[in-house]
Order: sequence, then structure tokens, then C-alpha cells
Amino acid sequence: MDALCGSGELGSKFWDSNLSVHTENPDLTPCFQNSLLAWVPCIYLWVALPCYLLYLRHHCRGYIILSHLSKLKMVLGVLLWCVSWADLFYSFHGLVHGRAPAPVFFVTPLVVGVTMLLATLLIQYERLQGVQSSGVLIIFWFLCVVCAIVPFRSKILLAKAEGEISDPFRFTTFYIHFALVLSALILACFREKPPFFSAKNVDPNPYPETSAGFLSRLFFWWFTKMAIYGYRHPLEEKDLWSLKEEDRSQMVVQQLLEAWRKQEKQTARHKASAAPGKNASGEDEVLLGARPRPRKPSFLKALLATFGSSFLISACFKLIQDLLSFINPQLLSILIRFISNPMAPSWWGFLVAGLMFLCSMMQSLILQHYYHYIFVTGVKFRTGIMGVIYRKALVITNSVKRASTVGEIVNLMSVDAQRFMDLAPFLNLLWSAPLQIILAIYFLWQNLGPSVLAGVAFMVLLIPLNGAVAVKMRAFQVKQMKLKDSRIKLMSEILNGIKVLKLYAWEPSFLKQVEGIRQGELQLLRTAAYLHTTTTFTWMCSPFLVTLITLWVYVYVDPNNVLDAEKAFVSVSLFNILRLPLNMLPQLISNLTQASVSLKRIQQFLSQEELDPQSVERKTISPGYAITIHSGTFTWAQDLPPTLHSLDIQVPKGALVAVVGPVGCGKSSLVSALLGEMEKLEGKVHMKGSVAYVPQQAWIQNCTLQENVLFGKALNPKRYQQTLEACALLADLEMLPGGDQTEIGEKTRVLVTHGISFLPQTDFIIVLADGQVSEMGPYPALLQRNGSFANFLCNYAPDEDQGHLEDSWTALEGAEDKEALLIEDTLSNHTDLTDNDPVTYVVQKQFMRQLSALSSDGEGQGRPVPRRHLGPSEKVQVTEAKADGALTQEEKAAIGTVELSVFWDYAKAVGLCTTLAICLLYVGQSAAAIGANVWLSAWTNDAMADSRQNNTSLRLGVYAALGILQGFLVMLAAMAMAAGGIQAARVLHQALLHNKIRSPQSFFDTTPSGRILNCFSKDIYVVDEVLAPVILMLLNSFFNAISTLVVIMASTPLFTVVILPLAVLYTLVQRFYAATSRQLKRLESVSRSPIYSHFSETVTGASVIRAYNRSRDFEIISDTKVDANQRSCYPYIISNRWLSIGVEFVGNCVVLFAALFAVIGRSSLNPGLVGLSVSYSLQVTFALNWMIRMMSDLESNIVAVERVKEYSKTETEAPWVVEGSRPPEGWPPRGEVEFRNYSVRYRPGLDLVLRDLSLHVHGGEKVGIVGRTGAGKSSMTLCLFRILEAAKGEIRIDGLNVADIGLHDLRSQLTIIPQDPILFSGTLRMNLDPFGSYSEEDIWWALELSHLHTFVSSQPAGLDFQCSEGGENLSVGQRQLVCLARALLRKSRILVLDEATAAIDLETDNLIQATIRTQFDTCTVLTIAHRLNTIMDYTRVLVLDKGVVAEFDSPANLIAARGIFYGMARDAGLA
Repeated sequence: MDALCGSGELGSKFWDSNLSVHTENPDLTPCFQNSLLAWVPCIYLWVALPCYLLYLRHHCRGYIILSHLSKLKMVLGVLLWCVSWADLFYSFHGLVHGRAPAPVFFVTPLVVGVTMLLATLLIQYERLQGVQSSGVLIIFWFLCVVCAIVPFRSKILLAKAEGEISDPFRFTTFYIHFALVLSALILACFREKPPFFSAKNVDPNPYPETSAGFLSRLFFWWFTKMAIYGYRHPLEEKDLWSLKEEDRSQMVVQQLLEAWRKQEKQTARHKASAAPGKNASGEDEVLLGARPRPRKPSFLKALLATFGSSFLISACFKLIQDLLSFINPQLLSILIRFISNPMAPSWWGFLVAGLMFLCSMMQSLILQHYYHYIFVTGVKFRTGIMGVIYRKALVITNSVKRASTVGEIVNLMSVDAQRFMDLAPFLNLLWSAPLQIILAIYFLWQNLGPSVLAGVAFMVLLIPLNGAVAVKMRAFQVKQMKLKDSRIKLMSEILNGIKVLKLYAWEPSFLKQVEGIRQGELQLLRTAAYLHTTTTFTWMCSPFLVTLITLWVYVYVDPNNVLDAEKAFVSVSLFNILRLPLNMLPQLISNLTQASVSLKRIQQFLSQEELDPQSVERKTISPGYAITIHSGTFTWAQDLPPTLHSLDIQVPKGALVAVVGPVGCGKSSLVSALLGEMEKLEGKVHMKGSVAYVPQQAWIQNCTLQENVLFGKALNPKRYQQTLEACALLADLEMLPGGDQTEIGEKTRVLVTHGISFLPQTDFIIVLADGQVSEMGPYPALLQRNGSFANFLCNYAPDEDQGHLEDSWTALEGAEDKEALLIEDTLSNHTDLTDNDPVTYVVQKQFMRQLSALSSDGEGQGRPVPRRHLGPSEKVQVTEAKADGALTQEEKAAIGTVELSVFWDYAKAVGLCTTLAICLLYVGQSAAAIGANVWLSAWTNDAMADSRQNNTSLRLGVYAALGILQGFLVMLAAMAMAAGGIQAARVLHQALLHNKIRSPQSFFDTTPSGRILNCFSKDIYVVDEVLAPVILMLLNSFFNAISTLVVIMASTPLFTVVILPLAVLYTLVQRFYAATSRQLKRLESVSRSPIYSHFSETVTGASVIRAYNRSRDFEIISDTKVDANQRSCYPYIISNRWLSIGVEFVGNCVVLFAALFAVIGRSSLNPGLVGLSVSYSLQVTFALNWMIRMMSDLESNIVAVERVKEYSKTETEAPWVVEGSRPPEGWPPRGEVEFRNYSVRYRPGLDLVLRDLSLHVHGGEKVGIVGRTGAGKSSMTLCLFRILEAAKGEIRIDGLNVADIGLHDLRSQLTIIPQDPILFSGTLRMNLDPFGSYSEEDIWWALELSHLHTFVSSQPAGLDFQCSEGGENLSVGQRQLVCLARALLRKSRILVLDEATAAIDLETDNLIQATIRTQFDTCTVLTIAHRLNTIMDYTRVLVLDKGVVAEFDSPANLIAARGIFYGMARDAGLA
């Protein structure tokens, strides 16, 4: 290099350390300035160019029109090129005139000139490729400016020193060059307009990153607009940006699907090539050895093929960040040496401080871009996996579907896909953690020698300890989850059966059960929390203990080892770096294990068999036919025997066909075979035209009734109206709150039922027996044949009025040749007399008038329900929901900040003394930590006084004592927090439970049980397990940050000047972030559940979706729902990056000023203090960042306390027992019931449902209550039990006003057999006698009278027979008999039957009626009647109409009066 500029005009060396390093006024040699310094930007551009051109070629976004900005950039580029060439020609001019310039004056202008020309051409090429802001060129111009600053200063200093300008031409061209590159840098920071045809032109809310400038993308400034908007207004879904094209589900899923298909093809090819040849002999096989294991398609390889490039880019970021993290400890070492050397030039210190800041900033930027890449890849993982699973779920065979529950398949999407997203941030640790550990040990070895191994060994020993604690914690978690599940299950049953509990006054028994489970749960939580404190202790103390052990070994292994500030504090910094990878390894292993299990599950699911789309030929068919089957044999699974065999069926166009036969003969299977749902073993199936399919169990989507009817078709109002008429839905729509815009909840079903009387009207009947066609033909011909069909009719329909036919049948209708209608249903010809429906019989005779009703689960599935009458609680919902028609009110994302009172409520629940103690313990811990480090600083200064350290034992002993005290205080604080957290969990749950058990029935009628259950599950989980650790981490990071600031201020008091501006900046960032991220998190959680509920619906209704050929539509719906969720996911990820850049800038400023002020005040500071101050500042970034995260997390999670408190303070019903006003023993003796001017409404503001009701029922009377829907029958019984409280008037039982006594005193003396026979999971004994107040003989006597004795005695467990949830393992009739047994056990003077006979068969009905007549003959009986024949022998009948008494007399008198009752009796054939 010297030769390049060592002769001629320049005549200088390339490097001179006296000029550049060992001086108070440093400078670079003219040779260095004109050669390497000028070439650096050029080298950068030429090296970056090939990769950048390749990138641009594959990422063309359309061209940008030539703007003024673009023209200006071009002009500057050309001018710079001209200036370089002017320099070159000037050198040639000198050569011609005999001045012989140094070679560097020819080389540098040439290199710079060509590079400037290249930069100018690149500006144009970028414009044509649609680049709005060029990062490559911004960096190039920035390097040009930075490299020109040194000669800028040098030339001025030289001119001042010499008093003249030695080379005016080059002096002038240099400053022109400087002005031009500075202008070029400024212009490069402005972005161009969007290219033609970009999303900006069509999308109202495009993703801003795509059009953001390079600097904006580098610092994530493009998010600032949303942060400010989110701070000013709570964010809503409409404020979220659209997704980038490459992030949309459709794109991501398609890429993963293609990669998976490739894997499947490779496996298929491998299998084909591995299959032995047809002529291969047994000998060959023996020679070749055992066959290779069958190869399966690898889902992992498909994931790598799709997302591998993103991981490579993120790995590059991670590698650079890991290497940068080790630079600051080395710079700290240089800084301490600088402080120790008073002769060192002061600019060295300023340079080190600047380099520390620069290094920290680069580290921050690269780390945040790494996180951005990795988290976005994680979201794409989840999106891709969800999409692939969704598409697979639409094509799996029925045998695969039957092998797993809907819940298990949904778990693949919700749990397993999420695990991959959670794993993504940890994946690079597989190589990064070992790299960091190796580098840290290498640098520590250089610093302290072999003694470092003692500290490392201790850290490695902590790994199995943490692992063992984690295993133990997991075991506790599994136990606790079981208890939690049983508690939630019991709560679910309580909420579903709350009305029954209130009517029976059974709440205390169930309250005791829940509290018993909760006690066990809290005991486990307490043990786990105390165990967790050991983890906290090791996490907090490990850095200190490692430092202590290493230093102890270092000073004792060799008396000549002197601990100075450099060794001590550089080692502390390196140990802090080492701590993170060692602590992350157990979590990485845990996540990898979980993800590998998920990978196997997903791979297994994706490899399952799919339905053959070619099994039903849809294009060709014999003329004149709609459906033909030739020699068809079908099975549900390959390993099962055929269900249908040798079928030959031909259905003419336009024919109405019925398929009949006994249970299990294959009728439903025939429909499935026609739809291609079964596996075809042989034969051919042809079906022409589109298909309409009505499954046996109606499949309803959770959307509006209109959307369910249209099912993806465009609305044709005329045809839609005709359809509603044909399905007899118009009457039901009038009852619904929003008509056909009523939202149907997930549980609702539409029952479509048909009577056997329709068979004569069919054109053609197919009779199946044992999977084969036994007979076919028209109805009359089959009857005359006296074959299996005639027997079928005789066996199943002996009497049109009383028979109960349980069977499935199918109708096939070819409407011209456009569509076939497949109807599968449970058939029953048993009707019951509903309140006002004489039309039932007429409607039954009209075929295809599907009598449908919105029916809740558990209502009679095997009978026609011409109209479903809403119970009183539902009428309330109807009135309330009239406004928008949604039966299930959509849960909105909460908005705004959390009030301080909520934090105060939680502090009170924890205990104010405990809260204060925790804070004081943390103050003590921080003081001990500062004390230990100050002591270490003083110890290192001993080495400055003389080269030996004499009082090592004292120094080490005090240091150890302070460190152990710090750990002990942290452990105490953690234990106090654990105890306080458990106390809060107990108090809050207890308040919630007691309030909910005492809430009035109206609360449960208007609040979805799912929302209350969510409070008991999710919110209580947050209170139990999330809040305490979050608070601990918040306190930890808060006190860490405070300690750092205290130490730096104590060491360098000048630091106090910058604290205020930094605090203001930090607070601003925190305020903007907290408001926006909180809302984004809420929006994300609100948009997540629709994905899973839609998937669950899809899995359940896959056959219907396929039948209507709507698979592609449903894939698009699912993608749209996933994208809606991603729209809040991506901004949330960016919000964290934006926050980190802001907070880490504050942290890096702390590092800069700590180092800077140490350099400024080095005369008054010792190396120990500087080491202490700067090593503390290096940790502050993490503490500040973590503090905001924890504050945000706390704010998000404290909402759970807010909700629990809100539900704990709702209005409760009257007291269960009023001590001063208890009824006398044996009340009521006669059972007289009197209503006096009684009026009632469901809730304030609603209309009265009973108006001025006055009637008197004498003791022992049997009164039937009848009336049309909404007359007030059920309301009257609810008033008797005070489920509804009087608006005015009173009810007296045996002269006592029921409003004066406690609810339990009243309800325990009345008996009801409710409308729905609700049972709870548990023993039969518990279901009959939850308080254990009856003897075994009494219970058996009640069972005998309720005709259950035979059934119960036949069970091995007897009275301890376990009833499943809702009594599902008993028939509806048996459940109703259990309710009768309850009534018999209580045997009170007043019995109420509330529509008890509506949902059971005639036999059970007769048994109940007979028992009531004999066992309750002396009691007052009030019956809400559905079948008039049951009350015709009653003393009197009360006819209610619109909440008033219309008629009240004996049945005979009422019939004679020919009023309302007469009309009802006549319709029922009783008058």
C-alpha cells in the first residue's frame, strides 16, 4: 500500500500509529484517506450487488413512473461521476505537465467514478422493479458520508496549520463530492410513489410495511401510526391492515400443500420401486435381505421445503446478534484499562463509549429483525398447518372419522398447530445456545483461566435440578388439571340444571361438592407454587453463585491471582450472557418433545385414507334415470364386512321413492353410498344432476336461519319464500326474535319428521333387509305381495294413533333431472296434543310439508313437533333479543384501560400486609444485590493499592453473605407471593361461586351459560396460575431497573441530568404500546374462537358439505376466518418489535451515558466503580424491556379479576332462610294455595305475564292448568316457588305469605316434577337424596313406587349406580321416573307437575299418572296439562289466557259452558 502512495505529491506512509493512535489529536495518513477509506463504500456496493440484483429479479412489483425525486437522484449520480472523472483527468493533466502524481490519484477516482455510475444505473433499475426505498443505496451513501468525514476534518486542519490550501483543485472537488453524497443520502431517505398496479391503489387499508421506506422498516417506524391511533381510540377490527399477499392463508396453505403432495408422490414412487417384481423368487428375497420398512411421507420435510428459506434468513440474523453480544464485554475490558491508565488519551474513552452504543444499537436492531422473521414464520407455520388439516378433514373417509372424535380432530388444529407456532422462536437455539456457551467459556477462560470451569460446572448442575423441578411441576399440573376438569364439569351441570336446584332447594349440597373439589385444587396449587419458588431462587441466585464460585476458585487456586476490576466485571458480564442459553435449554427440549408428538399426530392424520371422488359417476347415466346402481357392494371400512351388497337399483327421473326396512338394514348406508361416503368394493353408481341432502341428524351452522336455508346460494326472494312455506317454517319465524335473521346457536337443531301415512303417496318403495334389496315396487303391489314390506307395516304400525315406530327411512326425489333430494330421518307417528295445534293431523297428511321446529337438545327426538313453544326463560330472551335477532349475544372485545380499583381489589384479596411484605422484601433484595456488587467493586480496588490482596477471606465471606441474603429474600418474597396468590384465588372463587349459586333465575336466562362457565374456567385459571408469576417478574424487572439507575447515579452523579429525558421517552413508548397491544391482544383472542368453532362444524357436517359440493366454499370461509385472526396477529408481533426498538434505545442510551460520564469523570473514579456502573448498565435493556412486557401482561390478565368481581357483585335472590320469620314445624298442614291480586313480570321494564290473578285452591284439590302458548301457565308455577317475585299482590299457602319466609323454607316444602327430567353426574342415591337425609328403605320404597326397583336392583352398584352427565345413560322415560321418585321421597302437601308429560312415551306417562293418583291422593296437585285426558277427572281446571283467569271450574262444567276449554277438548276428541 505504501508503494501506491509513497511517491510523487502524496509521499506518505499508509499507516502511522503516532499520528493515528498515540496522540491527543488523532488523524489518518493522507495515503489511508485517499485509498482504503475512499474504497470502503465502493467495495460494499460491488460485493452486495450480485445478491441484490438476484433479489430484484425475483421480486418485481411493477415499475414506478419517473418522478422529480427520481430525476434529482439521477442528476446527483451523474454529477458525482463527473467529479470523479474530473479528479482523474486532473491527475493525467499533472502527469502530462511532469508532476507525476502518486498511483492512488489514478486508481481512486477511477474506482469511485465507475461505482458512482453503477449507483446511478441501479437507481433506474430499482425504479423499473418497483423499489420505493433502497436499503442497499442508503447504506452506500451513508458509508460515503462517514468515510468522507475524516478527510473533511483533515483538510481543514491542514489548511489552518499551513495557512494556505496546498492543492486547490482537489480541495474544491472533494468538498463538492462531500456535498453531493450528503445530498444523495438525504434524497435516498425519501421514498418513491407506489408502483403501478400495487395494492395501495385498490386496498383501502394496505399493509404499510410494503410501501415503507428503508429506515422506517429498519426501525419499525411504520407501526407508529397505529400505535398513536390505538392510544387515542380503542382499536377495532376495521382499523386493522389487510394482509400482504404472501402472508394470506390461501398462499401459505397452497405452498405447504404442494410440498406435502410432493412428499406423497415421492413416497408412492418409492413404494412402487421397492415393490418386488412379479417373477422374483423367494431365493432372491432371501439374498436381498429383509424388505426395507415402508417409507411414509414426511411432514417435517414439507415444512422445511415451505419455510426453510425464512429460517435461513432468521439464522443469519441470530448468528450476527450472537457474535455482537460478546463485543460489549470486550469493550468494557478496554474501558476499565483506559480508566486504570491516566496517561491514555481521553479520545480513546469517548471512542469506546461510542462503540459500545453503536454495538448495542446494532445488536438491538438485528435481534428485533430476527424476532420479526421468526415470529412471522411461526404464524405462517400455524396458518399452513391449520389450512392443510382443514382441507384433509373434508376428504377423510368415514372410518377414519369414526376412529377419532370431533374434539380430537379439532385439537389437531387448535393445540398441535399452536405448538409449532410456539416452537418457532426456540428452533434456532439448537445451534445458537451451544455457540453462545462455547464463546462465553472461551472468553471467560481468557480472563480467569481454568477456574472458570467451576462456575460452568455449577451452571450445568442446575440444568438437571431445574429439569427435576419441571417434571415434578408437570405431575402436579396433571393432577390439578383433573381436579379443575371435574370442577368445571360440575359447574357446567349446575348451570345447566340451576332451575332444578332452585326448585328442589338443593344448592347447599352442590355448593359443598364444588368447594370440596376446590379445596383439593388449591392444596395442589399451593404445593406447586412453593416448588416454583425454588426455580425462582435458582434463576435469581445462579448468576451470583456462579460468580462467587468462580472467583473463590480463582483467588484460592494461586496466591498470585489478583482480582482486579477488569477480571471481575468482565466475567460478571460474560456470565450474564451465559445464563440465558443455559436457562433456555430445558424449555427448548420441552417444546421440541411436545412438537415432535404433534408432528407425528399431524403426519398420521394427513396420511389417512381419503374418499374416492370417482366412486359415483356423475357425468353419464342411462337415459330416463336419475340414479342407477349396478351390482353395488359397499363397506364403511376396508377391514369391515360389506354393509350393502349386490345392489341393483334404478330410479327413474322425477320419481318419489321411499326406502324402508327394520333398524340396521342399511337404509342410511344406501344414502351414504349414493353420496360417495362409503367405500365401494365393486359395482358402479351413476347419479345425474346436483344433490339436495337432509341428514338423519340435522346439521345446523352457527349463523342466521336465512344463511342456513340458503347454504351459499344467492337469495332469490320468491323461491326463498316458497321454500319457507313448503317447510312450514313461517309460523316458527313469527315466534323468533329476528325472524329469519335470528342467529341459531351451536346447540339448536331443526327436526324434520314424517309420519308413516305418507308411504301410500310415493311412486316407488325399496325394501331393504340385511344390506340387500328384498323387495321393490309401488305401494299397492307390495301390500298385495304379502312379503317383508307387508309384515313391516303390520309390525311397526298397528294403530295410527298409538303406535311408536322407531326407524329410519329415505326418500329420493328426482326433480326433473337437475337434482335429487335425499332425506334421512327418525320416523314416528306418535303425536302429542300441543297447546293449540289441531292442525297437526291435517299437516301430517300433506307430504313434503316438513313440520319443523327449533328444538333444544333433549327434547323428544322421535316425534313430530309442529311448533316448539318457548318456555318462560326463553320468552325473556326473545323479548330482549328482538333488536338484533341474535339468540347468543356475541362477546365483544373489551376496550380501554383497567381501572386502578381492580388492582386494589386484587391487592385486598392477596392481603394488604402480604402485599406490603412482598414489596419490602424486594427492596431488601435489591439493597443486598447492590451491596454485594459495591463490595466486589471495593475488593477489586484493593489490587490497585498494592499488587497483592491480603484480606481475601473477609472479602469473599462478606460477598457470599450478601449474595445468599439476596437469594433468601427473593425466596421469601416468592413464597409470600405464592401464599398471597392462593389466598386471592380462594377468596375470589368463593365470592364468585356463592354469588352465582344465589343469583336469580332471570340472570341465567339472559346470560349464556358459556360466558359464566368461562369465568369459572379461564378467568379463575388466570387468577390461580398466571397473575402471581407475572407480578413477581414485574417486581423483579422493576427493582432491577431501579437498582441499575441507583448504582450509575451513585458512581457518576452527572448521570442524573439525562434520567429525566430518558424516563419521558420510556414512558411515552410504554403508554402508546400498552394501549395498542392490549387491544390487539383482545382482538386476536376474539377472532380465534370462530376458527375452531367453524372447523368443528365442518367436521360434523362434512357429508352435507360434500353432498352440496361446497367444499371449496368452506375452505375459503375457513381461510377468511384464519386471515381475520392473522390481521391482529401480525400487528401484535410488530407492536412488540416497535416497543423493543424504543425501549432498547433508552437502554442503549443508559449504556452510552454511563460510559461517557465515566470517561468524563475518570480523574475522580476508580476502575472498580466504572466496572460496576457499566456492567450494571449492560443489563438494563433487558430489565426495561421485560418490565413493559410484564406491565402489559398484568394489565391483560388483571381483566380476569375485573370479570370475576363483576360476576361476584350481581344481584342475588332473597335469603335462603330468614331467621326471625321461619314457618312452623309441619307447615303447610293442609296445602291450601291462594293468589291475591297477584301480578308478575320477568324483569323490571318488561310487560306483566300474570295480571291481578286471584284464585283459591283448597287443600287436597287436583287442579289442571291449561292455556295457549304465553298464557302464563309455567309463570304461575314459578311464582309459587318464588323463582319469580311478585310485582304486586301475594301468594298465601295455608294462610302464610310466602314472601315473608326464606326461599329454602318455602321450596323444601313444595314438590315439583319439572318439565325436563334433569339428572346430575354422580350416584343415583345422590340424585335422589343429595343431603343424605333419607334412609335406604325410604329410597327403595320410592323406587318401587316409581317402577324403577327392577332396573336399579339389576345394576351391580345398586343405589350407587353412576349416572352420566345429564343422565345420558338412562332413557328419557327412566329419567322422568327418577324425578317421580324424588317427589315421592319428599312427599310434601303440594305437588306441581310442570309439563312433565310432554317428552315421554305413553307407557311412562301412564305409570306416572297412576302413581300420582294413588300416592298423592291427599295432596294438592297442580298440573300443567298437555294431554287433556290426564286432567279430565281432576277436581277443577284453570284456563289461563294472556295472564288472566279465563275459566276456572270442574271439567264437566267447563265443557258444558262451551268456552275455551270446550274448544280444546273437542280438538283432542274428548268432547
